Amino acid sequence: MAEGLMSVAWDLRRVRRGGQGLVAEWQRARLADLLARARSGSPYYRELYRDLPDRIDDVTSLPVTTKAELMSRYDDWATDRAVSLDEVRTFVADTNRIGTLYRDRYQVVTTSGTSGHRGVFVQDDRTYTVLSAITVARAGGSWLSGRDYLSMLRRGNKVAAIWAVGGHFAGYSTAQRLIRERPIRKRSIRVFSVHTSLDELVRGVGAFGPTILNGYATAVSLLAREQRAGRLGIRPVLVITSAEGLSPEERAGIRESFQAKVRDQYACSEFMGLAHGCEHDWLHVNADWAILEPVDEGFRAVPPGKASRTVLLTNLANRVQPIIRYDLGDSVTIRPGPCPCGNPLPAVRVQGRTSEVISFPGPDGRTVDLPPLALGTLVDGTVGVRMFQIVQTDPRRLAVRLITEDGADTAWEQVQQALRGLLDNHGLADVRVDREAQPPQRTAGGKFRTVFSELPRTQR
Repeated sequence: MAEGLMSVAWDLRRVRRGGQGLVAEWQRARLADLLARARSGSPYYRELYRDLPDRIDDVTSLPVTTKAELMSRYDDWATDRAVSLDEVRTFVADTNRIGTLYRDRYQVVTTSGTSGHRGVFVQDDRTYTVLSAITVARAGGSWLSGRDYLSMLRRGNKVAAIWAVGGHFAGYSTAQRLIRERPIRKRSIRVFSVHTSLDELVRGVGAFGPTILNGYATAVSLLAREQRAGRLGIRPVLVITSAEGLSPEERAGIRESFQAKVRDQYACSEFMGLAHGCEHDWLHVNADWAILEPVDEGFRAVPPGKASRTVLLTNLANRVQPIIRYDLGDSVTIRPGPCPCGNPLPAVRVQGRTSEVISFPGPDGRTVDLPPLALGTLVDGTVGVRMFQIVQTDPRRLAVRLITEDGADTAWEQVQQALRGLLDNHGLADVRVDREAQPPQRTAGGKFRTVFSELPRTQR
């Protein structure tokens, strides 16, 4: 089980050829290793598992964990006893540290995800190695043909990513780390802020001319609209969407607009290499490095073909902050039979991350569309925010619901200022940003949405 980059990449190829039997074998071995390390190094897991047998082969016999619980026990959670919440918070508060390593060993990423609770995750080099191998050897290998690679090389092999910037967000932090490690990559990797105006984004991406376009799904969908209107004019070989779901019609529109392969990836800060999409629009779970359990409201397994209430994640790569049977919050459906693409890894579709753009009437009569993550990541990056929700209650009003940490007296002012700056930058000076007294609310079905509009579609 040597785990350097080349050996992990080789194992990924071997698993694909070995099929489900080899996947199960690697799952069992890596789960046993993770549990042993969690019990020996993490006071939290030692306490949580104290009444369980020494040997556990079935992950479903373990208790469920949540982001809120892990964050509340942060200093007891890590297997490296030097990791502390106070230190990590100080680290992420410094934007000059984005892409650098905490304690010269660990990458730190932040997220609120679908739960709305802010999480701060520490990841070891083993995780980074696994994610690098998955991206190149498995996802890239299944997405791109030899002809695709040749076309990309002839045109400079440039990647444009449309993400949130200015915080320790998973995608941006990883991109900055790649550039810091090899500055020459700055020519081939360009991160464009999802917070910029659409006109500015079109100019920047158009001038860069990427061969791979990667970004939040709603942001990519907006760029596809600009491409159809003749205002963008890029020729990517591959378009990768993430973080939000798209309807089949929207995905077909992106494919038609760019005349390129369009693939989705299922990633989260807790494990960025969770699954990658195929040509049949199924997401294949990297089940040799992650265990994904679709479950009902009682955390019981749901059968293939049925949408789950939530999904439990076990990250088999990260040893410094073990994530075991973690409630991720997404609704997932497992494909009942083999996927037509021939990939033996389990195939899923995710219902829990579908998002719609938030639309406002602009000053010149045009509609101004903002991807939900353009709004949400601004709040998520604010120190002192524990949970949030942004709701469009009127064509010219955003209501913000916050739960803040004790002593975070300036959190609301920072949130208001950040949202105000985004709206003003898009010419939306007349849109109000108000704080509501009520805390974030769940839907009638128990789900949590961080950014959404309450307006009927006819008013958006």
